[in-house]
Amino acid sequence: MCACENPMTRCCLNNFSGSPIPEFIGSLTKLSYLDLSFAEFEGTIPSHLGNLSALQHLDLSLNHLFSVGNLDWLWHLSSLTYLDLGSNNLSRSADWLQVVGNLPLLTTLYLYRCHLPPIVPLSLSNLNYSTSLQFLELSENNLTNSIYPWLFNASSNLVLLGLDSNHLRGSIPVALKHIVSLSFLGLASNEFEGGVPDFFGNMCSLTMLNISDNKLRGHFPELIQNLSSGCTKNSLEILYLSSNEITGSVPDLGGFSSLKELYLENNRLNGFTNNSIGQMSKLRTLSLNGNSLRGVISEAFFSNLSSLTTLNLADNNLSLEFSNDWIPPFQLNFIHLRSCKMGPHFPKWLHTQNQVKELDISDAGISDTIPDWFWNQTNELFVLNISNNQIQGKLPDLSMRFDTSGSGIDISSNHFEGPIPALPTTATFLNLSKNKFSGTMSIICSMDDNNLLYLDLSSNFLSGRLPDCWMQFDGLGILNLANNNFSGNIPDSIGFLRNILTLSLYNNSLTGEWPSSLKNCSQLRVMDLGNNELSGEIPPWIGEGLSKLVVLSMTSNKFHGNMPFQLCRLPYIQVLDLSLNHMSGIIPKCFNNLTAMTQETSSNPTISMDYYFIVGGGTATAFSRYSSSYFDNVLLTWKGNKYRYKNTLGLVKILDLSNNKLGGAFPEEIMDLVGLVALNLSRNHLTGQISPKIGQLKSLDFLDLSKNLFFGGIPASLSHYSATIACNFIN
Repeated sequence: MCACENPMTRCCLNNFSGSPIPEFIGSLTKLSYLDLSFAEFEGTIPSHLGNLSALQHLDLSLNHLFSVGNLDWLWHLSSLTYLDLGSNNLSRSADWLQVVGNLPLLTTLYLYRCHLPPIVPLSLSNLNYSTSLQFLELSENNLTNSIYPWLFNASSNLVLLGLDSNHLRGSIPVALKHIVSLSFLGLASNEFEGGVPDFFGNMCSLTMLNISDNKLRGHFPELIQNLSSGCTKNSLEILYLSSNEITGSVPDLGGFSSLKELYLENNRLNGFTNNSIGQMSKLRTLSLNGNSLRGVISEAFFSNLSSLTTLNLADNNLSLEFSNDWIPPFQLNFIHLRSCKMGPHFPKWLHTQNQVKELDISDAGISDTIPDWFWNQTNELFVLNISNNQIQGKLPDLSMRFDTSGSGIDISSNHFEGPIPALPTTATFLNLSKNKFSGTMSIICSMDDNNLLYLDLSSNFLSGRLPDCWMQFDGLGILNLANNNFSGNIPDSIGFLRNILTLSLYNNSLTGEWPSSLKNCSQLRVMDLGNNELSGEIPPWIGEGLSKLVVLSMTSNKFHGNMPFQLCRLPYIQVLDLSLNHMSGIIPKCFNNLTAMTQETSSNPTISMDYYFIVGGGTATAFSRYSSSYFDNVLLTWKGNKYRYKNTLGLVKILDLSNNKLGGAFPEEIMDLVGLVALNLSRNHLTGQISPKIGQLKSLDFLDLSKNLFFGGIPASLSHYSATIACNFIN
């Protein structure tokens, strides 16, 4: 950052934490360079910037600014050559095209993620067209094909054109072939259809082509033949074709002499014609994951890939067969080989890789122990995934491993045993579930760096009391300790988890009452306390402190007392399971306030929690931001059997109050919960007649009112239900 080192000509400012752009800037009339990017400014873009008539470089990007109207103040900046307003809100600036056309010296225009307003075709007739533009970035703006008339008249000298993440449709426009100077072309994440046009093969300056995430089709060998038929094969360095509908095998790519990065993931490729990829000595990135590639890959495939740093072959049907003494010609940073079979022994060739940042060899058929040399090479790792194998043995002390800030470790679904070792204090993601770990989990209290966002120790043989050091983990979003043998009370410090989204303590031996501190966990979406020995009454603060709950399961405990009416203040609840307790009293009459259950549709089939973690350090060039999702799962009783719901949990709306001591009349208000797919009130002391309004619950797939004290007949409104449902009325 340059600060205002010479306010006569050059000024850069940063870190203003929500303040508006200061007015004094408009008085620096001799300023030629102004960089206010990423400075946390908020408010309107001030028109006094139009006073800076000598300005050549203006960067307001990555702030929280918005334009209240036209951008006509820019007309006064006729000397501008560089303009970046990216990641601000220009949704009210209908004149942006006119303004750009009146900046005769402008060579660089960045308007990515600006919420640009729709283009009216009639407004294009009176436009001036810039002939100087070389770098044009308009990605993430919801632009449609109406941009084409302006775009293809704007400049024939474009070097960079970014149109990613818009709403462009139909075939890729032929007019692109006339922009002969194009070097970087981004058309990803649109709605393009058809094939990859032939003219791309004759764009002699093209070095980067990104047409990923569209609806493009074609046979890959023919597509490659078209691209390699002209001069493009000599210039192209980066090719993105991922997430389309491209079929066929991977052909000979040896003609692309300059290719450095190749992205073909998430297509329908089904094989290799030869090992020509192994001769591409300049190739740095090879991404083929998410296809239907089959066969055996041997050392010959990699014979000359001395520049390779990123290898992604995950989610195919490949087997990797290398000799024990193979020394690869590369040093990889990123290795993603999920579902590539390379077992049963731990891959010895990894011993030669000393610069690995990410390693994913999950579901690889490995049933070996992990050699000591591997753990000695983990200091540079920030992502390790060896899950879904059959790896055995004990883990060493990991507290001094994984030195990189924000590391993520997934060793779930293996056969690790012994106590949980000391864990890296830098970790943000830890999944040790579905192993054979035993002993207590008190070792986590030694993790005092407060980085942890995700902790899953479920389905092990852990025991003892839950640790009482949760105040150290106030950033934790996911905590899953289900299916162990923890005992004792839920500790009070659990209330320090103010950002917790999912808390699962299912199937342990926990006792005592709800800690009152739990009401501080106001972000909770899913809480599963089922199958324990918890007791006491349901606290009335549940409807205030935990009002964002979507799933609440307390089944198979010893809760007693009346159901508090504050349960009705859970507007997002979709699964409420209080079955197999000792609840008494009546069902609250306000249950029709459970808004989510009154809606027949669900927006998402899953209930997932998105989380983000930053790894690698503290500068823009040294860290990476990763995002992932945790898909919640809950064990529910359905038609007498227990099923674990995960991929369809978001579609399930269940009210289960069965096996309690609830009395009173059949609650009329439940008839408003028309989104319910399962209603179980069986094995209580409910009396009276079944309301004829029960026929309103047309989404029901399971209904059980048996083992109560109802009298009278089955309402005629239930005639549309199947016999399977109807039979569960019998007392």
